Amino acid sequence: MARVSIQILRVVPREIITLIKSLHLDMIQIICSTFVIIFVLTVYVMSKPRSVYLVDYSLFKPAPYCRVSFLTFMKYLRLNLKNNPKSVEFQMKISELSGLGEETCLPQAIHYIPPNPTMMAARDEAKMVIFSAIDDLLNKTGINPREIDILIVNCSLFSPTPSLSSMMVNKYKFRGNIMSFNLSGMGCSCSPISVNLARDLLQI
Repeated sequence: MARVSIQILRVVPREIITLIKSLHLDMIQIICSTFVIIFVLTVYVMSKPRSVYLVDYSLFKPAPYCRVSFLTFMKYLRLNLKNNPKSVEFQMKISELSGLGEETCLPQAIHYIPPNPTMMAARDEAKMVIFSAIDDLLNKTGINPREIDILIVNCSLFSPTPSLSSMMVNKYKFRGNIMSFNLSGMGCSCSPISVNLARDLLQI
């Protein structure tokens, strides 16, 4: 195998030199052509978007007392919407088609009869979900919060003032010049928008 490789290395340069001579190219043309090829390859490599990878993630795990079975959920609906049977029927169809299991969790405010969805309860729910997930993620990765450059918060419905992102900045003492984005009011499309935003910012 070594002899074959040496023989190929001997033959290939000779053939290249022979080809160059047959094309009647002088040294200046060869150097210019080589420079153009190197320049094009460099521009291509530099303009190609860099890949972005998900290194680690963390999910919020609700407490067992937040779980609501399908029958319990329907009982809540019938009690809270007893004057609107069409809404109860519509909610039942959505629940059956959405694939929600028997261990689906609901916020504590929805467990009350009647429900008590106050602004304070919604803010407490957001703190519980966000802070527990971030604490778990920081513990797993060992990252110092002040080393984080970009913060993107995505909540499709709840948009308080001050924002959720400012609440996180104050809680974890992020840097003063952190790039903070608070996305809300976009429904289900907010999730892919926030992922694309993170990718675009990391590729700059």
